Amino acid sequence: MPEEMVIFTRTYDFLSWLLPQTAKFPRSQRFVVTKRLQDAALDFQEHLFEANSERHREQRARKLGEADAALQKLRLYLRLAHRFEWLSTGAYEHVSEMLAEIGKLLGGWIRATGRAGRR
Repeated sequence: MPEEMVIFTRTYDFLSWLLPQTAKFPRSQRFVVTKRLQDAALDFQEHLFEANSERHREQRARKLGEADAALQKLRLYLRLAHRFEWLSTGAYEHVSEMLAEIGKLLGGWIRATGRAGRR
């Protein structure tokens, strides 16, 4: 599936952008929101790796569903970071565009996995 390579590249780019950004968050949030945001981002990447290595359609679909849930968490934590001004509006717009593209790639992979089971 060609989208797999693109989603891995885009997710790596996202992580490379995000992790230095979270180092700028307030120290008081380092073990609360910052940790949850970082964990959700890394969990998302791990779910993609696990889905990619699954050979059974049902297991792959389950892992992709877990990735989708992690992506939703990422969106929430990033909205909070913007709301509390830990991310500038420009940074929030940039990361939102990154996640929108990743979300489209993930949605395509989820749909393709569902179609594969109907053959």
